Amino acid sequence: MEPFLHGLILAFGLILPLGVQNVFVFNQGATQKTFIKALPAILTAGVCDTLLISMAVTGVSLLVFGFDLLRNLLLVGGFVFMLYMGWTMWKSKTTVTGNHVPRSLSPKRQIVFAATVSLLNPHAIMDTIGVIGTSSLTYTGFEKWIFAITCICVSWLWFFGLAVVGKQIGKIDTKGQFLLRINQISAIIIWGIALYIGYTFFFS
Repeated sequence: MEPFLHGLILAFGLILPLGVQNVFVFNQGATQKTFIKALPAILTAGVCDTLLISMAVTGVSLLVFGFDLLRNLLLVGGFVFMLYMGWTMWKSKTTVTGNHVPRSLSPKRQIVFAATVSLLNPHAIMDTIGVIGTSSLTYTGFEKWIFAITCICVSWLWFFGLAVVGKQIGKIDTKGQFLLRINQISAIIIWGIALYIGYTFFFS
């Protein structure tokens, strides 16, 4: 039970904060016509988190981050990407007027976008490596995999739950004002993460 409870609490603690990945999945649940059409975003986010957690637990990610060039490229790319994502979210239109509804992303664009926000977010990657990867060192063998699988299951359940809640909010928030405020708050948080990444790169 110890690795299970440890993974459960740790994974929820890491995934709860409002971030670009969470907001994207939530928005797809809210803007797609049916829940099924939001599945590409949910599944891609889940697969990407599974990959990152597996890499963190097996120690592969630590080897990758052992190369300063790769780490610096990730930080610089992540800094630029987060600034762009913050701007995109701040400018996004969610208001419903007349017959106009928020434009839904195609399955292909959902997959590309979800993979991008999952794998090009250095802050989330470093959290996964630094927190989940380091915590997994406490365990060996079967216990380590219980810990890892618990973290992965929490991630999948969270993304499905976000999309379901988004779908319900989308039905209630017919004018899109709530989604607009969520996007703006997320943009501010994302810009804050970008500044932290920039500080880490230039001053550490």
